[in-house]
Amino acid sequence: MAEKIVHRGKVVTAAGTGINLALGVLYTWSIFKVAIRQSIEEGGAGAFTWDLASLNDPYAVCCLVFACSMIIAGKCQDILGPRVAAVIGGVLVGAGFIWISQTTAYISWIFGFGVLVGTGIAFGYSSATPPALKWYSPAKTGAVAGIVVSGFGLASLYIAPLAQYLLNIWGLQDTMLFFGVTFLIVMVILSRFLINPPEGYVPEGFVERRGATDIGLVARETFEEANLAPSQVIKTPSFWLLWTLYFIGAGAGLMVIGSVAGMAKSSLGENAFLAVAILAVGNAGGRVAAGMISDRIGRTRTLAGVFILQALFMFATVPVLRGGDPSAFLLVFLSTMIGFNYGANLALFPSFAKDFWGIKNFGVNYGILFTAWGTGGFIMSRVSQSLIAGTGTFTRAFVLAGILLAAGMLLSFLLKDKKDLTRREIAKRLSAT
Repeated sequence: MAEKIVHRGKVVTAAGTGINLALGVLYTWSIFKVAIRQSIEEGGAGAFTWDLASLNDPYAVCCLVFACSMIIAGKCQDILGPRVAAVIGGVLVGAGFIWISQTTAYISWIFGFGVLVGTGIAFGYSSATPPALKWYSPAKTGAVAGIVVSGFGLASLYIAPLAQYLLNIWGLQDTMLFFGVTFLIVMVILSRFLINPPEGYVPEGFVERRGATDIGLVARETFEEANLAPSQVIKTPSFWLLWTLYFIGAGAGLMVIGSVAGMAKSSLGENAFLAVAILAVGNAGGRVAAGMISDRIGRTRTLAGVFILQALFMFATVPVLRGGDPSAFLLVFLSTMIGFNYGANLALFPSFAKDFWGIKNFGVNYGILFTAWGTGGFIMSRVSQSLIAGTGTFTRAFVLAGILLAAGMLLSFLLKDKKDLTRREIAKRLSAT
């Protein structure tokens, strides 16, 4: 029986990762944006007629709607289960892409990509991580969360070249139709494998601290489940500190992801999609690496390291872009490293949420925290696009992001790491014996 349960946990983790591999199409927006811009510049019948300053709007709205919908989606996942949430997500994402495949109107893309796809991503994303975490002990929270969410970051590795290929042979509208139908089918199929553990299931290696008397068991560093309700979570100082840090880390990363194809256009030309695809490797790698590292050295230390490295890479990108003809190698390298550090946020913050507030209401609690991701993405994407449209360069946007990240690194030290608290308790109990 034990062997079967372990195997089921791996299947659930794989299914959640697969769902995120479909939902990560969001990170390929910069390729779609380039196609829309070309249509505007070329003109003609059926061409897009948007203002250039509004090119990021569907992406920005999608980020915001995605984040805000996570609260409802998380509640749905907690009450109705991950399967139902995943199916709803697949239907909405599919409907959104099919909708925009039939129009070039700005408001229709705001609704189709921004609202429908954004809401669908929220339901799909909220269904992927919670069931996987429930199959494993708290000591593996970071690693499991990192693996599941790595699918979202890794998606561009295959979607970017596929999207570029389809754009070349079919055009933008038919490409959107293809993605809509495909993602709908894939998500509905994978939803069947999202299963919560049976009632009373206890993960291997899990010991609640409150009932443990053996110091050796306590030294496993498993965490007591707090299981706070959402109304309790938003009253804690840790929530608002985490929300602010998530806003900074996510906003800075999404700003780059939403524009990377445009930045690479001058040096890579038609192969600019490669920058998006390679960035995806960094994005996914950061999620897995940060999750595993944080399980060993603590979330706070890992987060502080991520923020300072991200700030340094933002500042390092400024002179590379300032010349007007950036080195393709340096641009791809820096974008990939920025993607790596951005991806780390997506493993660390759900792990913080589970450590601090428990698994029982994880879906809705993390959904509330995730509003910081969407708000950061919306504001930073809009601000950066305005700066780019006004100055013709990306440098001011990168400087602003670097400053915010440096401030975030200092703020991160105000967090009390759950792992450190556990270690102190262990040391105290050992000295008492």
